[in-house]
Amino acid sequence: MKKTISLSLLAVGFLAALAYSQSQDRIKIEIIKKDKPKIALPDFRGAGGAGPLVDTFNQTVFDDIQRSGLFNMVAKSFYPLNPPQQESDLRPTPAPTPGRRGEPPTPANCGGRCLTDWSGSPVNATLLGFGYAAEQGGQFVVFGHLYNASVADVTGAKLFRKLYNAPLTADGARKLGHDYAADILAQFGAPSLAGSKIYFISTRTGSKEIWSMDFDGSNQKPITSFRSITTFPAVSPDGTRLAFTTYAKGQPRIMMYSTVTGRFIPFLNPEAPMNATPGFSPDGQSVLFSSSISGFAQIYIANLDGSNLRRLSTSRAIEVEPKVNPKTGTDMVFVSGRGGLQQIYRMNMDGADPMRLTTGEGEASNPAWHPDGKAIAFAWTRGFAPGNWNIFIMDVASRETVQLTHGQGRNENPSWAPDGRHLVFSSNRAGGSQIFTMLADGTEVKQVTTQGFNEKPVWTK
Repeated sequence: MKKTISLSLLAVGFLAALAYSQSQDRIKIEIIKKDKPKIALPDFRGAGGAGPLVDTFNQTVFDDIQRSGLFNMVAKSFYPLNPPQQESDLRPTPAPTPGRRGEPPTPANCGGRCLTDWSGSPVNATLLGFGYAAEQGGQFVVFGHLYNASVADVTGAKLFRKLYNAPLTADGARKLGHDYAADILAQFGAPSLAGSKIYFISTRTGSKEIWSMDFDGSNQKPITSFRSITTFPAVSPDGTRLAFTTYAKGQPRIMMYSTVTGRFIPFLNPEAPMNATPGFSPDGQSVLFSSSISGFAQIYIANLDGSNLRRLSTSRAIEVEPKVNPKTGTDMVFVSGRGGLQQIYRMNMDGADPMRLTTGEGEASNPAWHPDGKAIAFAWTRGFAPGNWNIFIMDVASRETVQLTHGQGRNENPSWAPDGRHLVFSSNRAGGSQIFTMLADGTEVKQVTTQGFNEKPVWTK
């Protein structure tokens, strides 16, 4: 009897583990597709003044395509030695050489000039991108191509051919790399991240200031220089306003900055010991934040200039980080300690129907809505690495979760990329806190900052 009960419990445990595994896969599949075509991207060659810059172009293209997570990148060590640079380099595949008695025919080998050199072993690529760079009229010029290597007919295999030009500088080469990669991604209906920005907090000047950078970590620039503590940046949906918390004038208060004019915009802070953790409504017409007007820090909403202040939450606990659902605009998630340790809660925009989303285990914070308004990313101390903060995704309707980071230091402050397939977050896995990006299945992790301590990134279009 005892053995029967043990086997039954084992079976129940197995089925529960199987169901959990399947739910994890389901959440991942909704964000990241598993069937990925193989792509080969032989390096472009550069002539004249383009020569010293072409490595920047090649690396940018490779990084953008790899970061997209849409393709399996074929290792360059498998490539033929003589890849095409222009269309006229491609040749029809000759007939195989007949085999000797009983032996199979030998496939033709053009050394890289036939598409079958790329679709066959050992490359086995479905897609081939190639071209060359040159200097023309003082410009960095690129001729980029993409071919379907699995199509035998050279003419029918062409997906696109395009001419690109930019200033003859490293920034120009990087821009054309992003442009060519964007055209490859567009063939598969995927948006490029080029042009998107990441705002973050950095200590590299000696105090916590707001900085910005391109999505790949390039072009890092300071936004504030208060020589104080400035933190928790938030960006309006149209990207024109930046709100944040700063101690520059003593008590923590909210300030507003125009990313268009580069000037600060007036914001009326209520008289309170603390006004912090701002966020914008999806229509960009309201600001939500936490204020201690009534004693405990609670969730408030106000107009863009701080007028028409209204209280939304009513508890005897600290409540911060309000984030409005970008799709519905009718509900929000926030962090509250109303049940003990801080957890993720959801409530309507009028403050009604508050409910806890996380299980109550450990501590949870930093909620960030996926652009589709169905899932959130957040930081949680529960999981396979108890005691450490890790990044999770939750399907809000089912409350199923999937853990993206495992056993690599403290991982916090996730923020979704505009494409809904990437996340940026801060982690001390490399020592001090730095900014990293990754695909929403936890792969393709890339460190994008190195100077000073960097945290609280926000990814915006």
